[in-house]
Amino acid sequence: MQLLTRKFTIEQYNQMGEINIFQPEERLELIKGEILKMSPIGAKHASMVTRLTNLLVYELHQKALVSVQNSIVLDDYSEPQPDLVLLKPRSDYYENKKPEPEDIYLLIEVSDSTIIYDQTIKIPLYAENKITEVWLFNLNNKTLEVYRQPENNSYQSIQKLNSKKTINSLVFPELIIKLSEIFA
Repeated sequence: MQLLTRKFTIEQYNQMGEINIFQPEERLELIKGEILKMSPIGAKHASMVTRLTNLLVYELHQKALVSVQNSIVLDDYSEPQPDLVLLKPRSDYYENKKPEPEDIYLLIEVSDSTIIYDQTIKIPLYAENKITEVWLFNLNNKTLEVYRQPENNSYQSIQKLNSKKTINSLVFPELIIKLSEIFA
């Protein structure tokens, strides 16, 4: 016997949030119609997000908006909360409409306890929705996975860089990050 599941749309998910169905402290995201509880943020994870945020805000001042752990809309059934997103600047700072794939320069996930989930669920979801560049900071082995060229629901270019390498974004080639300083 196959179990039936109920898929939710973003509109339904947001309505549930507005009427306080969820606990205020719960960290949730909607992935392919399923409401998923996110792992608590540990000290290493929080430190890396803070380190990257400070670097990106400083380096890309007025070139991109740095969105930290906020929702993005991928389709009618997916509203994930990536750790960092570099967005195209908008005067309303996305107050009137949440960011969508065409608004995103670069999406960054920081991962330790959820590495398999991020690699097998979230990264393919980003590729399906044509996010042009995704970085996954793997805190377990101090590597950066760089995903580029989304095509046929997967990334055609995948690089794994150790902490001795440097990286720059496709959109901001002048931004050169020494991974040894990030993983310090």
